[in-house]
Amino acid sequence: MRNIVAFPLLLLAVILQSSIVSQVKLLSGYADLPLLILSAWALQKPVKSVWHWTFVACAMLAFVSTMPWLVLVFGYAGMVFIAQALQKRVWQAPLLAMFSVTFFGTLFQHLISFIVLRLSGTPFVFTDVMGLITLPSLLLNMLLSIPVYAFMRDLARWVYPSEE
Repeated sequence: MRNIVAFPLLLLAVILQSSIVSQVKLLSGYADLPLLILSAWALQKPVKSVWHWTFVACAMLAFVSTMPWLVLVFGYAGMVFIAQALQKRVWQAPLLAMFSVTFFGTLFQHLISFIVLRLSGTPFVFTDVMGLITLPSLLLNMLLSIPVYAFMRDLARWVYPSEE
């Protein structure tokens, strides 16, 4: 029953990502709202269903993205793996963990996307991609990570109430 909240939230995130967030650009980069939501959800202590959320988000993103589905799965699953590893080690500094997961998750997702696009024959130059797409996306993701983390922390407290 607790996993039901994932469907409307992730559907709203994918709709906002494809309609509004992707239009707010810095150079050629834009924020990745589903990545931020999944990373913030994975960093919450009581949450057990982050892998379900990851595959639901990848399935929803596969409908609106032209990127191959496996690229989304590997990118988001790698980010969730990083988040869960950090959640066990950096538990006293949650914002530091959120910034770290956002940083490494964005770089990992963009690196996988670059490799797949490069192998498929797209003539991208690595330095241009890093300077015009990845770094501006990283900055926007870092700016949005604090409010997304606060929202997901409150949602986790509502979905998984603590026993008193």
